[in-house]
Amino acid sequence: MSISVIRANKRYGDFAALDDVSIDIPEGSLTSLLGPSGSGKSTLLRAIAGLDSLDSGTVLIKGNDVSTASPQQRDIGFVFQHYAAFKHLTVRDNIAFGLKIRKRPKAEIAAKVDELLDVVGLTVFQKRFPAQLSGGQRQRMALARALAVDPQVLLLDEPFGALDAKVREDLRKWLRRLHDEVHVTTVLVTHDQQEALDVSDRIAVLNKGRIEQVGTPDDLYDRPANVFVASFLGSTVRLNGELVRPHDIRIGRNPELALPAADSALDTGVIKATVTRVVHLGFEVRLELIAATTGDEFQAQITRGDAYALNLKPGEVIYARATKVAALSDS
Repeated sequence: MSISVIRANKRYGDFAALDDVSIDIPEGSLTSLLGPSGSGKSTLLRAIAGLDSLDSGTVLIKGNDVSTASPQQRDIGFVFQHYAAFKHLTVRDNIAFGLKIRKRPKAEIAAKVDELLDVVGLTVFQKRFPAQLSGGQRQRMALARALAVDPQVLLLDEPFGALDAKVREDLRKWLRRLHDEVHVTTVLVTHDQQEALDVSDRIAVLNKGRIEQVGTPDDLYDRPANVFVASFLGSTVRLNGELVRPHDIRIGRNPELALPAADSALDTGVIKATVTRVVHLGFEVRLELIAATTGDEFQAQITRGDAYALNLKPGEVIYARATKVAALSDS
């Protein structure tokens, strides 16, 4: 393992930021720490970085105990949400900064900066100053600067949090491509479920200072350990007592249309419901529904094609069935 955190504890007064947390992060992986505000994900990242000291516990990087080492001794690159670039230095000089203070040869610095400018797509902007860049370009510069010194570990704390949705999406794709090129062990803190699912090899879901589950995106989405993980990795509803994702609900205008296929092993039963609202969300449509027998409100997400075929309106009666249920390991 490239990083191991063993029984980490950190308290602020009565608040347990980390409560007996242990995690192994494989070498070369991109692992996301995902959770709501106050879950402990940034505290865990800062403990790995050496920016926060633990009350107890151990941090190993490549087998070396760095629990009491300074951030400079841990050989890490760190990128924050609000990156503090040197405003008076060009993009090129910002990226070169860490190499210069390490007194690397000029030819080596030039070659490394050229390589990184190409990797992050900023070659044509290398003579610009940070104020002349967009937010996304500044974050790419920040990542290049962090990578310039060939760190063992790259730590990213909500690096795209201050950017708009479209730029975030573009940078997520870019970060995944970058990771596949450089293969540096990367830990990403995010509260954005889509971001974690999009870029990660592995995700650790944190809640109230503890790790709820660690696994691949598919593991956590399809086989959540508990209701918290299931609900944090996407919307869930209860249908006939089963925990179901809204896009795993089939809708029909009569009970027969909602019935499972003859060879289906899953039969959660068909329920009658009334449509209260139809919400068009671009590529899909959300139906807001009320179950006839219980009065429970729930949602289903269907494709635009199915929505046009059904042509549902508020007040109409439909029939719903789960095509898949969340396989909770604690249920």
